Amino acid sequence: MGNDPIFSEAAKELGEIIAKNSWRLVYGAGSSGLMGTVAKAVKKGGGTTFGVIPEHLIESEKVDQDTDGLIITDNMHTRKKLMFVNSDAVVLLPGGAGSMEEFFEVLTWSQLNLHKKSIIIANIADYWHPMLNLIDHTIRSGFANKNLSNHFQVAKDSNQIEALLRSTLNTAHV
Repeated sequence: MGNDPIFSEAAKELGEIIAKNSWRLVYGAGSSGLMGTVAKAVKKGGGTTFGVIPEHLIESEKVDQDTDGLIITDNMHTRKKLMFVNSDAVVLLPGGAGSMEEFFEVLTWSQLNLHKKSIIIANIADYWHPMLNLIDHTIRSGFANKNLSNHFQVAKDSNQIEALLRSTLNTAHV
């Protein structure tokens, strides 16, 4: 959940936004952490959720039994592929190594023109500021094209996330 309550509040607000707009949440099917908070808010708001979880994480992530659709996969690669295929946009909330790994994977796919889905970095309380500086450093150092930053958008709060999603999607699965 992170050590600042603003992160869980932003996750709850994102869930409320998804439900209000009749978008479907596609997520890792865990009931804990920020994604669990998003999913609970989506369900509370009358929205739809679709979870994908690998067998080996069912116990540790406490699979969400309230999801509208659930797929259990053999491994993480299949999980990520199914989540990506079933979503229309990606929102990166504050998180750890797994969140960063998934972000950089979809960013790389976008850079390689494998998709045109919106990628939104929820930079709540400037959480992702160091990562954004690293991306800028990578560009300045000549290890990435100058247009790399064009493949994602940065939002400071839930209102900006909603505006960005609304500007690119009619019906979203985030």
